[in-house]
Amino acid sequence: MRELERDIPDTLPERLAIVGRGRLGTALAAALRAAGMPTDGPLGRDANASGADVVLLCVPDEEIAAAAAGIAQGPLVGHCSGASGLDALAPHEAFGLHPLMTVTGVGDAGFAGAGCAVAGTSDRALATALALARGLGMLPFPIAEADRAAYHAAASLASNFLVTLEAAAERLARSAGADGALLVPLVRATVENWATLGPERALTGPLVRGDEATVARQRAAIAERAPDLLRLFDALADATRSLAATAAGAPA
Repeated sequence: MRELERDIPDTLPERLAIVGRGRLGTALAAALRAAGMPTDGPLGRDANASGADVVLLCVPDEEIAAAAAGIAQGPLVGHCSGASGLDALAPHEAFGLHPLMTVTGVGDAGFAGAGCAVAGTSDRALATALALARGLGMLPFPIAEADRAAYHAAASLASNFLVTLEAAAERLARSAGADGALLVPLVRATVENWATLGPERALTGPLVRGDEATVARQRAAIAERAPDLLRLFDALADATRSLAATAAGAPA
């Protein structure tokens, strides 16, 4: 997909409607208004969004087609799904806008500086997606239909699964009498090291040193205190061994 390599000027809508009152719809509506873009909503999932020239659906993936069917022909219609294709919006002229950012609904969501996957079924639709992304200070990049599932899996690994992993670490820390909050500086430093140095140079710990005796003691402790985490530990240990081996073979 090479749309962003063509000369496609940004096209801001005269009036945008957000459909979907969940966390993302609420956050995007507020952010768009704060950026000076006329925005209706967030509206309910059954809204027809009359009067808008662009409609952005912020609904669960399984409800995209039904929500799109309720929009009369005329406006551009987009969705915020990372995994679903634009065919879910047929027969509308369609675009995709997926902010690569977590939105919890607690406080204001910060979209500025985040990546944003964009796509469009026409130059006009793509230009609108680009304008919305850039208007919020995001960094748009193209996503092909065939790449959506892999891209979205990467986002889940980087964000959702990280939270699951930290929940497991917090649980083990509490079993040792340590407050889980003590792990926060470690996690932040690790993420910064990964971002700055890359995964091979950021990796530390017993597996990097080849200290399998320590790893075995860790595994025994998990087997005693949280045996349901053993499969997760083993899978992560194997993946870390592979990464450590890659790092060891990399040129200095």
